[in-house]
This record gives sequence, C-alpha cells and structure tokens, in this order.
Amino acid sequence: MKKTFSAETENDLRKIAERLAALSKGGEFIAFFGGLGAGKTTFVRYFAAAFGMDAAASPTFTIVRHYDNDRASILHFDCYRLADAEELEAIGFSDYLDSGSTILMEWSENVLDALPDERLEIHIEGSGAEPRRIEMDSFGERYDAVIGGLEI
Repeated sequence: MKKTFSAETENDLRKIAERLAALSKGGEFIAFFGGLGAGKTTFVRYFAAAFGMDAAASPTFTIVRHYDNDRASILHFDCYRLADAEELEAIGFSDYLDSGSTILMEWSENVLDALPDERLEIHIEGSGAEPRRIEMDSFGERYDAVIGGLEI
C-alpha cells in the first residue's frame, strides 16, 4: 500500500511524523530515503518528540543512537557513511533488529540488503525551503494497517 503526502512547511512535516508516531505500537522498522536536506532527521526528531523524547539528533558519526523512556524505545540509525549492508552487520545490526525497539533508519538506500522484508519506507523529496513530497510504502500487513490509518 502506498500513500503520498505533501508538507508545505516544517509544521506539516511535524504533523505527519506525530500522526505516524500515534499509530506506532512499538517494534516497527521505518526506512527513510531522500537526499541531503530532505528532512529525514527532522522527521525522526518529531517522531521521537511525540513520545516525549526531545534529544533526537543525527547519529551520522556514531551510526546509531538509542532513545528510551517509559513510553517507547527508539533506535535511530544513520547509514550515510556506510558502504553496504556488511558494514552495518559489522556493528551487530541483527541484534538491534531483535531488540523490540522501533528502528528509524536514515540513508537506507546504502544498506538495502540489510532491510527486513517487512517494513515501512518513507521517501522524502525536496530540500531547503521547498515543500516536501512524502511517499510512504508498506511492506507487510502490519505496515498496511499503519498507512491505512494515517490521515492528515
């Protein structure tokens, strides 16, 4: 199932991220695709903030950050510096997959072979002050239900 949204402003992006977070039951895998400045980290920041986590920042140099409180556990990956899925696995990625945390992964296109078969993909087009086109694509029944319930 696919759905496309338009975010004319950063506030629109915030609303989409918050609504998606409201539909999250925990343990989801959300793969982000988009160029530099598309808003991937901003989306993750708003998603985490919906759970009361306000420290979300890009993990470009650390590869993964863990945000945790009594409402949610989120693993935020940034695969920008990784060449392939083997490099991701070298940091123990399969252990992270089994953690039960929601995984939000930026630059997923760099590690396509590591992505689980069941996932939600979010493709963001645009940069800078431009409006964003956000296409969500579900892989698996769980994610069909999430997208199906997402109304902005």
